[in-house]
Amino acid sequence: MNAVAEFFRNLYEATGLNFTVFYDPYDRDRYLRGVWTTIYLSVVSIGLSIVIGGVGAWLQGSPVALLRRLVNGFVVVFRNTPPLVQIFFFYFGLGTLLPASFDASGLRQPLLNNVQWAIISLSLFAGAFNVEIFRSGIEAVPRTTVEAAEALGYTRLGAYLFIVLPLALRVCLPSLNNNLVNLLKTTTLAYAIAVPETLYAMKQIWSESQNVPEMMSVLLATYIALVGLLVWIMHRWERALAIPGYGR
Repeated sequence: MNAVAEFFRNLYEATGLNFTVFYDPYDRDRYLRGVWTTIYLSVVSIGLSIVIGGVGAWLQGSPVALLRRLVNGFVVVFRNTPPLVQIFFFYFGLGTLLPASFDASGLRQPLLNNVQWAIISLSLFAGAFNVEIFRSGIEAVPRTTVEAAEALGYTRLGAYLFIVLPLALRVCLPSLNNNLVNLLKTTTLAYAIAVPETLYAMKQIWSESQNVPEMMSVLLATYIALVGLLVWIMHRWERALAIPGYGR
């Protein structure tokens, strides 16, 4: 680490290229904390959005018309409004309506902080797309497969969880992969409500050090690495679930 720091310090003195995150401990700490926050936002939002997608797709097949309409309304609203607007709505709109406490100095302490609102907003946004993605996979499962599960005594929920959903997942994984990659990139919008993710941390660094080109290059490389890692994981998952002759 000392050799790397010394290299970039010498590079700055010789060329003026100021990559402070590689030799300044304070900037490096801010950068790493920003990357960790981005990873945290992505992992939690991806997990919640998959759950929302799976539950929503199941409710779309509910015999209760009201449930179907509610799910369809949720999908329409969150698919057809900008994710930044949704983040602002949750944080500045709903956030101010919820009860809050006050600390010893009299400052208002909201029930949910900006990170939690970002997770909720991103999860619902991606979850709306996942509902349709899972629905497309469910419709690809032959009706005879469902009838066979029912004949074996499975309930509607049991057939969905143990028969339909595992098969549907294999069909819709490519589309799901694209949506989850898009979700990781969309986490940059949390910057708008001061969530200290990677973009927010880099903005602070280049504002103080006046090294915008260098930090933008590091920022781009960071997201290429994060997206590349997610794509690799999803492709491994897709290969692990592959059934010869099914879903390909």
